[in-house]
Amino acid sequence: MTQENQNPTPEQENSVETSADVSAEQAAAEVKTPEQEIAELNQKLTEMQDNFLRAKAEGENIRRRAAEDVSKAHKFAIENFAEHLVPVTDSLYAALNAEAVDAKAFKEGLEITLKQLLSAFEKGKMTEINPAIGDKFDPNHHQAIASVPSDQEANTIVSVLQRGYSIADRILRPALVTVSAPK
Repeated sequence: MTQENQNPTPEQENSVETSADVSAEQAAAEVKTPEQEIAELNQKLTEMQDNFLRAKAEGENIRRRAAEDVSKAHKFAIENFAEHLVPVTDSLYAALNAEAVDAKAFKEGLEITLKQLLSAFEKGKMTEINPAIGDKFDPNHHQAIASVPSDQEANTIVSVLQRGYSIADRILRPALVTVSAPK
């Protein structure tokens, strides 16, 4: 190293002193009295309490709205399905008010009404459980009323006494069936 680099010039010395003075002033300005710190902390505490109360109120409002939505969903869940059943009811009233007609025309009217009803079931996501004779007995979809001797394989359906229904893969009523007895 040379001599020049080791000894600072008078300008450099003034620069060092000036920066030291500025740092000392900043340090003095940053030092707060306990009263100032308490006031700042109280202000922060008040802000946090206010934010907490707002968040709590917002949570309660969300919970209340969700409860209202669930209540409305339960109350009006059947509304869509009921709208599909109204035309079926109209057809049945029309059949009851009709003058005496022949049995063939009456049967055709009933078949049309049944188609309307099945269409309403389909729109309401309700499916019919109507097993075929010879199908394997499924306790999840069928209810065995009796076991009868038969030429069929054991535990197969011999007859369907009443059709079952399900809504969205949930059994509303199982099909009532008779099953073949083991040989």
